[in-house]
Amino acid sequence: MRRRSSKRRVRLVELAHARSGDKGDTANVGLIALKPAYYPILVKLVTAARVARHFKGMITGPVERFELPNLRALNFLLHGALDGGGTISLKTDAQGKVFSTALLRLEAELPR
Repeated sequence: MRRRSSKRRVRLVELAHARSGDKGDTANVGLIALKPAYYPILVKLVTAARVARHFKGMITGPVERFELPNLRALNFLLHGALDGGGTISLKTDAQGKVFSTALLRLEAELPR
């Protein structure tokens, strides 16, 4: 008999929406909780280190995280994400618009 896990895996898209853009060579990603109850979950599970691992190979610099509790949001700066920035980068997404969608694909484990 298979034992049922006490946790379930969900993608962040079930807990939040996101926006992203460019600031020079840095992608700026905002992650906003869909419900007030989801914000503490995001704070706990979506760390700068976890985001850096998620984007490994896509960014060359560190990830910074800023908490915005009044907006129920986290803001991430992904340094070295845009090959020099929008005007000189040869990347398909030189303005970093798809980083928000990519972050929403990150999976989290939640209690059942």
